[in-house]
Amino acid sequence: MKSYLLAERTIDQADLTDLQDWLQTDPWLTQGPLVREFEATWAKWLGRKHALFVNSGSSANLLMYAALLARKDLPNRKVIVPAVSWATTVAPAIQLGFEPIMCDADPQTFGLELDQLEQLCKTHQPATVIAVHVLGTPNHMERLLALKARYGFSLLEDACAATGSRWDGAHVGTFGELSSFSFFYGHHLSTIEGGMVTTDDEATQDLLLQLRSHGWAKDLAPAKGDALARQAGATTFNKPFTFYLPGFNVRASDLQARIGLSQMKKADHVVARRAENHRRYQERFRGQRGFAIQSCPRGMTSSISFCALASSPEHRERIGAVMIANRIETRPIGGGNMSRQPFWADRYGVQVFPMADRIHQTGFQMPNHPGLSLVDIDFICDTVLGVTE
Repeated sequence: MKSYLLAERTIDQADLTDLQDWLQTDPWLTQGPLVREFEATWAKWLGRKHALFVNSGSSANLLMYAALLARKDLPNRKVIVPAVSWATTVAPAIQLGFEPIMCDADPQTFGLELDQLEQLCKTHQPATVIAVHVLGTPNHMERLLALKARYGFSLLEDACAATGSRWDGAHVGTFGELSSFSFFYGHHLSTIEGGMVTTDDEATQDLLLQLRSHGWAKDLAPAKGDALARQAGATTFNKPFTFYLPGFNVRASDLQARIGLSQMKKADHVVARRAENHRRYQERFRGQRGFAIQSCPRGMTSSISFCALASSPEHRERIGAVMIANRIETRPIGGGNMSRQPFWADRYGVQVFPMADRIHQTGFQMPNHPGLSLVDIDFICDTVLGVTE
């Protein structure tokens, strides 16, 4: 019986052959010129001025928060985080001393519930909001940007599962001051492990370059590094090993960048196939009794997987059993209501969020990747939809 995995590798034989040929040239392997080339290629494809390649999407999230602190212009450390997200969307806020405030999920997109977000903005005046495009479905960006303009918060976008998704024709990850993407092994595009931070602000990019590599200035333009050295009184001998920020080491390598550049050749194809499969899922599930699905009327979703809500936890258990029997891989939707995860609950207590709790208790994922045909999608749909309430 055929297996239907949630994710299949995107690094194919052509990518491996290209990598093998390149390795025969005895190239530089750690961070070097290919990292810079991959960053420039990604930024151009996405429609951003700057991109920074790091070792994971989680590290990309970490650097987004750290860059906000390094800018030293935040009026406070309050940040609104989505109840439906991922551990490393929320964890860096705790690790870096922010004050996270959780917001429920929108019934359509599963992203931020914008009525509640506005109330939280009125009550707390947060300096920062992080939005997750859940499994690839864009948030309602028009209203989110209107709230940003009204309340003056900095917007971060976690687009780790949303490569290629669009809102009104523009890529997600181009709306906030900073955005993150993931190149994990089974994601849209892969560098085995890897992630990208993007921004349009040159000063923020300069901070990211330092934060990625220990806090030193080696990756800055020479004139900028010299200026920092003069301000710090660093001698010529000490200048290369002067640390201006409390940084990290989350660099990626030229080896990974070589794979990334090879992957970029098929980026549009991968996005188109995922979007086509996602549309077929939507057609099959829309209006079906006992199920609820994500939707975004003005967005194009290139999902990492398709998700649905069962009518009850018991219904989901029966769906899961049938999927496993038919060798269809499934899992919960992210971390569900993240306030129910121990790392949050131990610090702040469990919070009741009607929509996030519904997702936590009844949500499940179905496979979507370019290796699946529409016939495969129909088989998965037939299997799941055959499990009645």
